[in-house]
Amino acid sequence: MRSTSFHRFDASRVPSPCFVVDEVAIENNVNILACVERETNAKVLAALKAFSLWRLAPLISQYLSGTCASGLHEALLAKEYFGGEVHVFSPAFSEKDFAQLGPFMHHCVFNSFSQWYRFKDTVMELKQQRPEFSAGLRINPQHSEAHIALYDPCAPCSRLGIPVSEFEAKDLHGIEGLHFHTLCEQGLAPLQRTLAEVERKFGHLMPYMRWVNWGGGHHITAPGYDLDGLIDVINAFSQKYDVQVYLEPGEAVAINSGVLVAEVLDITWNEKPLAILDTSATCHMPDTLEMPYRPDIFGAIPASEETHDYRLGGLTCLAGDVIGDYSFVQPLEIGQRLMFDDMAHYTMVKTHTFNGINLPAIALWNSHTDELRVVREFGYEDYKSRLS
Repeated sequence: MRSTSFHRFDASRVPSPCFVVDEVAIENNVNILACVERETNAKVLAALKAFSLWRLAPLISQYLSGTCASGLHEALLAKEYFGGEVHVFSPAFSEKDFAQLGPFMHHCVFNSFSQWYRFKDTVMELKQQRPEFSAGLRINPQHSEAHIALYDPCAPCSRLGIPVSEFEAKDLHGIEGLHFHTLCEQGLAPLQRTLAEVERKFGHLMPYMRWVNWGGGHHITAPGYDLDGLIDVINAFSQKYDVQVYLEPGEAVAINSGVLVAEVLDITWNEKPLAILDTSATCHMPDTLEMPYRPDIFGAIPASEETHDYRLGGLTCLAGDVIGDYSFVQPLEIGQRLMFDDMAHYTMVKTHTFNGINLPAIALWNSHTDELRVVREFGYEDYKSRLS
């Protein structure tokens, strides 16, 4: 199990289902990210699209330079709770959203020249009012490193970023930075290959830039990541081009820091034993279906390796709401609690209430002091308030 502190956590202490986040693990992660800042000129921003548990904002903001947002609501959350720099990228901004973002965002990254020309006059006005404001463009180096097509921003015909061919004869006056993103939970070598392509295709633009944002997907806090190598790469790049480097890790902030507690509601049979849980793959951990992947469970092993095999499924009517096949040393019992590993990032931010399934509660746990706080529980009013 990757969320190692939870080996001694008693799942009966929280309601079910429930996301439980170890604030000590979060602090360990952001401390590693802060080390990158200390050893380079880079600034590290927490990507709220992956982990936006604002009750931990005071902790995270002690270590990182700010946040990056995917639109208005994340940016407002960043402004209200996290502080620091607020950077915003969206595939397209509306006039209404951009007007609300203007007074407080620090960087705005446009996804196309069309968007840049649409908002250029506003950008110039903002720059006059707030000299710290800066605008940039997202580039597409057309170099794929992601192994899953769904998560590959450089796939053919991607709507994300501008290919180098579109820069010919374009007016860049007012653009001060470039942003690229190719990684998905990956190490240093894929980043180095990406940088080589960025330099080959866009190196001629670097002398005109103040900053370059390397996007997210950096698995900096994962065991075995080459931290010293990353520091060397950042320092070499920033010195070569005299630019401010930004990183936008998301999963690296919360990796190996949380679990999803669930309860066995029923055990049935159809060609094999089936266990129905009070959680849902589609509602509570959709990446298990989208990627797809099979999440680990504390105390379980791959199917057919022990006597007691089960297919675990969720509460919805979706036939494919199946979490996976697992094997247990002892047979499962109705009412038994299970803990799914590494369930802090890209989980809470993606939950929904299809079939009226209740959202998991949220709890904060301190693995050093054993203090536990259930900070949010959901119910019918939360479901109803989303509808009309």
